[in-house]
Amino acid sequence: MRLQRLEPDLLTRPRASLPRLFLSGVDMLRCGKYLLSLDRPLLMGIVNLTPDSFSGDGLAANTAHAIQHARQQIEAGADLLDLGAESSRPGAIPATLDEELERLLPVLEALDSCGVPISVDTYKPEVMKAAIAYGASMINDIYALRMPGAIEAVAGSDCALCMMHMQGEPLTMQQNPVYGDVLGEVRAFLDGRADAVMAAGVARDRLVLDPGFGFGKTLAHNLELLRHFSAVTHAGLPLLAGISRKSMLGAITGRPVSERVSASVAAALLAAQRGAHILRVHDVAATRDALAVWQALDAG
Repeated sequence: MRLQRLEPDLLTRPRASLPRLFLSGVDMLRCGKYLLSLDRPLLMGIVNLTPDSFSGDGLAANTAHAIQHARQQIEAGADLLDLGAESSRPGAIPATLDEELERLLPVLEALDSCGVPISVDTYKPEVMKAAIAYGASMINDIYALRMPGAIEAVAGSDCALCMMHMQGEPLTMQQNPVYGDVLGEVRAFLDGRADAVMAAGVARDRLVLDPGFGFGKTLAHNLELLRHFSAVTHAGLPLLAGISRKSMLGAITGRPVSERVSASVAAALLAAQRGAHILRVHDVAATRDALAVWQALDAG
């Protein structure tokens, strides 16, 4: 069962009484052929197509299982899917262009008529172009379109663009991340990237920003960003939170990645309460249920 939209009476309340989520300057997200309302947190179901995912759910070896898992995420209530064919975990070795395309394109093609937008997690311009040609509705880039040719690869399309903050690169990013002001530095970076892509002609209603939990950040940095999550936004642009099963939750709970569902759901709910518009999660059904309880309470 899919999450229902919030009751109409909630949307007619004075702005001062609305949850922080509703105070975004962008009400709709243009995502390829889809136009997504941001009147509630959207659930982005993760589909890992890598052999070395940090969460242990990589499906690179079996395209049929990957497609089945994607459809299960939709049945569980995912509003959109995020396909990743190259691992970005700390210490990850980059995939070649051919490896990434071989993992990605058969799954993307099979999901063309799945009924929800498909995001592709990539930083390679060549993969971006191929993904868009195969029907991708969003490009989710951990390098925030900084690779040569990346902006040009997506600017003329109608897909949504999610740009993430990362200090360093996956292979070395967690060795010694240092900030003077993590919140200010992350916000300044995301502000700059949003300005750059809008200067290239990309409309505001195609943009999403991601502070990049776990990407070149210590536990203290991650908690500071979550604590002040709403302050990461750039002029009202929607925010994505990707905390699901990450090592910061293991550091807090002492649990291995296979036992972080409860912590992941709690973190997702906290992010939603602080203004996250998209929650990138492994455990769609559990997160959906937690959000439903929050929404029911808030609507009362």
